[in-house]
Amino acid sequence: MVPRRLRTIIFLAVLVLSSSLGSEEETCNLNAGSESTCDGISKYNNADWSDHLTDVEFALANYKSCEHRNCSCFEKTLDADLSPWHETGIGKEQIDQTKQFGTFYQIIDHKLYRQKDCLFAFRCSGVEYFLLRILDGLPDVEFVLNTRDWPQSPKQWKQMPIFSFSKTADYWDILYPAWSFWEGGPAISIYPTGLGRWDQHRKSISKAAEKWPWSNKTKKAFFRGSRTSPERDSLILLSRANPDLADAKYTRNQAWKSDADTLYEQPASEMSLEEHCQYKYLFNFRGVAASFRLKHLFLCKSLVFHVGDEWDEFFYPLLKPWVHYIPVKSGHKSSDLESLLQFAKRNDAKMQKIAQNGFDAIWTHVTMENVECYWQQLIRRFSHLQTYKKRRDSSLEEIKRKREIKK
Repeated sequence: MVPRRLRTIIFLAVLVLSSSLGSEEETCNLNAGSESTCDGISKYNNADWSDHLTDVEFALANYKSCEHRNCSCFEKTLDADLSPWHETGIGKEQIDQTKQFGTFYQIIDHKLYRQKDCLFAFRCSGVEYFLLRILDGLPDVEFVLNTRDWPQSPKQWKQMPIFSFSKTADYWDILYPAWSFWEGGPAISIYPTGLGRWDQHRKSISKAAEKWPWSNKTKKAFFRGSRTSPERDSLILLSRANPDLADAKYTRNQAWKSDADTLYEQPASEMSLEEHCQYKYLFNFRGVAASFRLKHLFLCKSLVFHVGDEWDEFFYPLLKPWVHYIPVKSGHKSSDLESLLQFAKRNDAKMQKIAQNGFDAIWTHVTMENVECYWQQLIRRFSHLQTYKKRRDSSLEEIKRKREIKK
């Protein structure tokens, strides 16, 4: 890793030698000791953002896009998650001990079986949609699926081979594609049964992005969501203090009791994911765990500000800071967000490139076909690690494929 100071020196040298930088960015009247006169930017100039500019230049120069072969771009996630069992394998006793933390499944002779009770029916159903589509190519296996928001196997406890949709680095859980690719996910008034149907969102949101190209987008940060994490407060407060820079409001969720749950302001109306595309800067915050909205935001071809790097879904390692999105540190202040947004405004062409990179990565790699592929690779490799012969558990019920909903 090149030290930040050296990277800054390298960038400044390149900046001096380059004559094209000024022509590709927004033109502002930035005289020494004076304020800028473009887009309401004041108190800032590029000298304040030399570290950010260095990060962008360095990240873009050193980024190598993944060569697309089915879901091969996600192999690193599989390798990392399954590596704890490469030497020891997974025994029957380990699976049995894990059952109390999730929903138990078996695949035997290309048939899918599940324990009768599922904690969240939509979540199990969303996963089963993909498993049923690929059954013919799957080996015998048994596994425990965690449908809770929170991972279940912290590294300070016993190592459990349990599948979870999201985790942080201090958990053993094995990542799987969330149920919300098909159904379930956050249920709000405009999505009463949850987000679901990633295949449909890919079409509708990308179509909305065409309606709102980069040059026509509103130059504001945008966020709508409930207060599932106080980390979101900073953008809300910035929006109240500077509505020309940000449009961020809290909405009501199922746990809402009073205005205290929306930071002492009446809940705002929810807005569809397609409506997000009219804004140039979109913020993603974690919720209880990883946020379901992240992959959707990229489809707007807007610049995504991704807050925190602790939580992962299976596709997150594909996305790189300063290449596909603007990283925002956890524990930031409103002033930090203001500075980043002013930086983005001042370097518009570079931000458009990052927004396009983010769209390209999600559009190319995070597809329904690759979700199926990931499940297939996960089940095959997980089965290979199991050191015992799988036998049909008669207490489980067979899950049969339903008539597929038209896309």
